[in-house]
Amino acid sequence: MNSITIEMPYIGSCITVNHYLGKRKSHYGFYVKGETQAWKDELGWKIKSAHIEDWRLPLKVQCSGQFKDKRSQPDLSNLSKVILDAIEETTGVNDSNFRWRDGDITIDKTADPILLIIIEETTRTPPG
Repeated sequence: MNSITIEMPYIGSCITVNHYLGKRKSHYGFYVKGETQAWKDELGWKIKSAHIEDWRLPLKVQCSGQFKDKRSQPDLSNLSKVILDAIEETTGVNDSNFRWRDGDITIDKTADPILLIIIEETTRTPPG
């Protein structure tokens, strides 16, 4: 079974589903904020070498996090949109082929906030 673990910095609420879009002033519509797009691009580059587009689908995606305190801790489910979109943009695998799971949260006042993203190939279970 193939698996990859990626460590990414947690850069704040700009990568949550509630805050990753900006609204255009001169035109109607929305855009992905620059810092969010840069974070997605960095994640994409880290994933690219694993060639997960060749893995057995659906893929399991789990996100765990380490944060300074409970106040700065996001709801991990709110990160799924940006993370899954980054994987889809990089690999071409439609995000309907991903199965999201919230991982563990730890608090460490001395460490920088990080996310651990684990992508795993599914295993086949024998019928019966």
